[in-house]
Amino acid sequence: MKWLIHKCTNCKVYTLSDKCLKCGKETVSAHPHRYSPTNKYVKYRVLMKYSS
Repeated sequence: MKWLIHKCTNCKVYTLSDKCLKCGKETVSAHPHRYSPTNKYVKYRVLMKYSS
């Protein structure tokens, strides 16, 4: 099943389309990545999440 809900990174609006209806920018998937204890890139995702 394809993930349906997207989130605009600019105005933080949730939508079902690939472009935001308010500002017209591209949206990203609102769902987190799947967790795997053997994932070697988890360190970089955590750093990106908490760096702002």
